[in-house]
Amino acid sequence: MQTAANPWIVSAPFFQGLPEDAVETALTHFVSRTHPANQVILLENDWGGSVYFIIEGWVKIRTYNMEGKEVTLNIIGKGELFGEMAALDEVPRSTDVITLTPTTIGSMPAQDFVHLVETEPLAGVRLAQLMARRLRQVNRRLRLRESDSQSRVADTLLFLAEGQGKKRQAGTEIPNLPHRELSSLSGLARETVTRVLTKLEKKGLIKREVETICIPDVTALEGMIS
Repeated sequence: MQTAANPWIVSAPFFQGLPEDAVETALTHFVSRTHPANQVILLENDWGGSVYFIIEGWVKIRTYNMEGKEVTLNIIGKGELFGEMAALDEVPRSTDVITLTPTTIGSMPAQDFVHLVETEPLAGVRLAQLMARRLRQVNRRLRLRESDSQSRVADTLLFLAEGQGKKRQAGTEIPNLPHRELSSLSGLARETVTRVLTKLEKKGLIKREVETICIPDVTALEGMIS
């Protein structure tokens, strides 16, 4: 475990533009820990004692439907935060959080996070922007639930690119997640996801590497959504 003296955290999107003294105070009790892949960080119905920031790696946010089937709600990575809802409304957590890769996560006591939001208007704006973006993403995915498989896989890749894509010379890179995760995100069978990815690659719309998927032209991939 280590203290918040990590230079990354103060440059995270949530903290951008906030007064340095306010950030320093908020990070007084901030600690970080590295977790292996496939480790449960939070469980649904846990009480929210902390808010978490991803310093490195990837996690998935999951729940279960009425039939007991796992549903991946989101996949987030470096620079993102989670656990804020339980901290704000003081109710048990509504989802599970599991690491997908070795992941370094920093935790801030809920009371420190709430104090920052209450005393710094810009922190409240940052939080509102985060929640609005996530709501838009969920709404878009719900609208596509009746679309064809190609549209749903393309939208899932674009969803990841919007949240965690990294601009490279060859295009936008996203993590090459296991097909079971893409299956859960898109609501399609894993075999269907594999078949569609192969088609998209043959069309030159994506390029798969061991750890990443490159989208050479995001606009062209958007054109595959009907």
